[in-house]
Amino acid sequence: ASTVSTLKNAITQARLHHAYLFSGTRGVGKTTLARLFARALNCAQGPTVDPCGKCDACREIAAGSCMDVIEIDGASNRKVEDVDPLREAARYAPARDHHKIFLIDEVHMLSETAFNALLKILEEPPPRVIFLFATTEPEEVPDTIMSRCLHLACRRVSRHEIGEALARTAAAEKIEGTREAFDLIAGLAAGSMRDGLSLLDQVIAYSGAEVSPETVRAALGL
Repeated sequence: ASTVSTLKNAITQARLHHAYLFSGTRGVGKTTLARLFARALNCAQGPTVDPCGKCDACREIAAGSCMDVIEIDGASNRKVEDVDPLREAARYAPARDHHKIFLIDEVHMLSETAFNALLKILEEPPPRVIFLFATTEPEEVPDTIMSRCLHLACRRVSRHEIGEALARTAAAEKIEGTREAFDLIAGLAAGSMRDGLSLLDQVIAYSGAEVSPETVRAALGL
């Protein structure tokens, strides 16, 4: 909640930072939150805390096809030559949207030389360029990078929140289920929304269209 409030305030007060670092354990929604923030920043109605979800920018960001929102996987693009095109792209204004946004997932996986190349951009950030970094290991991010980011630590999702989200997901998929069953899965997810959804998939694959405490225990070997 505090992370969302910080991002909302940045938009409503027009006090945007040039780099945000989202950290937290796997499956808590770091990258999803970064993508939603990108939509809020580049929505045709925005920047707005309530992106429409219908304009070209919102739809393309959701589909991963927006030319002004560039996503990079730090785990598979670790070298300095992988970061160099990003440095070149940052020199140019957005093609259509309000901001040019670079989202680097698992940023801690970048090599030292790649971090140094990234640092040069962060030291003198071009106008209308925003970096969104996500990592499960913020302690592995160099202090020189960290000091130039607004660090947002994403907490584990509560059991109650995961249970409610699983119930909504099941209802949308027309799957019958009891709250006790969803709470049981939520407890096993241990704070990871993604793990919760994966476990729900396993139970549905086992039981078909019904999720009960009995099918949860049978499907997951409890």
